Amino acid sequence: MNTLNKTLALIALASSSAAFAATDFDTLDVDGSGTISQSEASADAELMSKFTELDTDGNGELSKEEFSNA
Repeated sequence: MNTLNKTLALIALASSSAAFAATDFDTLDVDGSGTISQSEASADAELMSKFTELDTDGNGELSKEEFSNA
């Protein structure tokens, strides 16, 4: 059920018009994992366009340090 709640929260964020203006790490880190996944980054088109470049360790997630280079 917890995964379902996280998925629904992510869908709600992605469908929100405010989500596309989101530039705050904590706002984009919907699941509170301390990283931004590609799914979470998809809420911000500009961030998504730079995701691969910013993901310097290639793990498919952005740390706060990697995000700060945006």
